[in-house]
Amino acid sequence: MAGQNAAPIFAIRLRPATILLVMLVMGTITAAAGLQAQTFTVIHAFTGGGDGGSPEAGLTMDGAGTLYGTAFIAFKLRNSGSGWVLTPLYDFQSGLTTGELVFGPNGSLYGTNPQGGYFGGLCWEYGCGLAFNLQPPPTACTSAPCKWNETTLYAFQDPGDGIPNNSIVFDLAGNLYGTTLLATVFELSFSGGTWTYNLIHRFNGMDGGDPYSGVIRDSLGNLYGTTANDGPYGYGTVYQLSPSRSGWTINFLYAFQNGSDGGSPIGGLIFDKQDNLYGTTGGGGSGGGGTVFKLTPADGLWTLTTLYSFSGMAGSYARLAMDATGSLYGTTYRDGAYGYGSVFKLTNSSGSWTYTDLHDFMSGEDGCFPMGNIALDTQGNLYSTASACGKYRNGVVWEITH
Repeated sequence: MAGQNAAPIFAIRLRPATILLVMLVMGTITAAAGLQAQTFTVIHAFTGGGDGGSPEAGLTMDGAGTLYGTAFIAFKLRNSGSGWVLTPLYDFQSGLTTGELVFGPNGSLYGTNPQGGYFGGLCWEYGCGLAFNLQPPPTACTSAPCKWNETTLYAFQDPGDGIPNNSIVFDLAGNLYGTTLLATVFELSFSGGTWTYNLIHRFNGMDGGDPYSGVIRDSLGNLYGTTANDGPYGYGTVYQLSPSRSGWTINFLYAFQNGSDGGSPIGGLIFDKQDNLYGTTGGGGSGGGGTVFKLTPADGLWTLTTLYSFSGMAGSYARLAMDATGSLYGTTYRDGAYGYGSVFKLTNSSGSWTYTDLHDFMSGEDGCFPMGNIALDTQGNLYSTASACGKYRNGVVWEITH
């Protein structure tokens, strides 16, 4: 994926211990490409040197509008008023992260790395991966750049724990949850200064496989996620994991059939204010390029509605973002006018969803193959990454303002 011709569809790409799947009727959708005035700007082009490269994950924004991300290194991007300045925070010499960084209860950054940690067995070459915490140094730096300190929370073991591959989420008690490449969902609980690994669920194929997207959590402590493969029809599932005193119970919300409903949901889920779920698929749909879908609960059952169906080769690999008005934003990996991905908006008006094409990547200095989640600022501007192409052919960070 680092080059403009390196993306087979519906295949598994193996790049040191980072594995990502490459793999309804349109109803009231109407198309409105290019109707809104938008400005697309590259705010950083990765060189592949000290600033890293190949940013596959999206960005996290703090309250001051500073962006944080990963690209072989952890970095922050701050708008100085005259432009954006990238500062390296930490060099992941053992590998790279595949999920975006998240802020924990203490205000510092947390994430997972699919390399490092325990070396042995199946993990003899790259390690089984680890969960980590990044914090700024306790005293002011006397030199630049000012590197942050990394603490390993847990080193995953071979073969039972799995290899962490995506973003994590915290509960109110400070425990964190995530998924692994060996088809597990895990919890890391903190007590007495030690993090303890707990296996929540191991997928067996019939109940899904390849949970690439991580999980989200509702107010009752239930976890929700997607599997990109397997399940009853072989094209992935949406699942819920509910806690109880006796353990966790898995409930299936939907199994994809790769028809008009789409197939291979890679990008994860979000909630709206009414607790409906929204997500995307990497393939299928009436246009063959993936879908955007909504899952609505009623009387214990969930109903899937396809909001939009893309035309192209590979749909969204990223989680959607929703603004205060309920509009959805996302990216596609290989769809768009030039086949190098796109940025889109879906606007809801009384149940009718309007599609707006915000940008089509051209594989030049604007980048190509976006995989990361979108961050929204308080003015409604969009920020994310493109994993390849760009001025130095190592990917970019971009913004769309209006």
